[in-house]
Amino acid sequence: MGEAKWKSDLPMSRFSRQSRSSRVRTEVFMPKRQTVDRLLSKLGIASRGTSQEWIRAGRVLINGRVVRDPATWVLWPKDSISVDDQPIHGLAKRFILFHKPKGVITTHSDEKGRKTIFDVLPADLGYMHAVGRLDQATSGLLLLTNDSVLSSYLTDPAHKVMRTYLVSVRGEFTEMEASEAVVGVIEGGERLQCHTVKIQKSSGRESHLEVVLIQGKNREIRRLFKSLKHEVMRLRRIQYGPFKLEDLPSGAWREVPIEDVRKSLRMIEPR
Repeated sequence: MGEAKWKSDLPMSRFSRQSRSSRVRTEVFMPKRQTVDRLLSKLGIASRGTSQEWIRAGRVLINGRVVRDPATWVLWPKDSISVDDQPIHGLAKRFILFHKPKGVITTHSDEKGRKTIFDVLPADLGYMHAVGRLDQATSGLLLLTNDSVLSSYLTDPAHKVMRTYLVSVRGEFTEMEASEAVVGVIEGGERLQCHTVKIQKSSGRESHLEVVLIQGKNREIRRLFKSLKHEVMRLRRIQYGPFKLEDLPSGAWREVPIEDVRKSLRMIEPR
């Protein structure tokens, strides 16, 4: 059948348009008082859990004094902070596009011993966190950064940043069902819906779709299509905001200069 595309009436992200609005949304970064464990995490020094372990072990000093409470407040960069007697400085911000393979999970470590994305990525990348998640059975574009302000911007539902997926489902998926997916269904007490659904191919055996989301709810596509009586057979993310997977091989990654990332998102550099 020919291509059909269904679209919600929700406001579209500016990343979906060829020409952007002249009204530019900006983010202002202001210094603020925060707990020392959160600061170490935001600076990309270590995860919040690891930071808490360091603090309780007496490895962190604030203004020359040992602190053992992770909830100790600091004012950065006014306060002097060191770990193992080494003064800390804000690490250079980094942003990675990674082609997550199917079969690995999006976490730093797994108590069940399953392979994680950080078993695939080189150890010398330093501490990075994923911008959102892809489940174990999903492949495709995963963004990683040590800039928590940037990741918060990308995942904030208020910004409606578009995520594009190629989806294969079992059975014939109809235009009426595409319309239902855009309107949304209630499952588990929350509304699941697509921003757009484009039917690329449909047959009695399986259907191929291009699906766009503007929120990052847990396993939203799988849950939504299950509610519509279609099992998701393959799921791959090909775009997140302005960032595209393109021809990046599975398991490979490439870095985008942080200033280019901010320019793409039209964000003001922190001062």
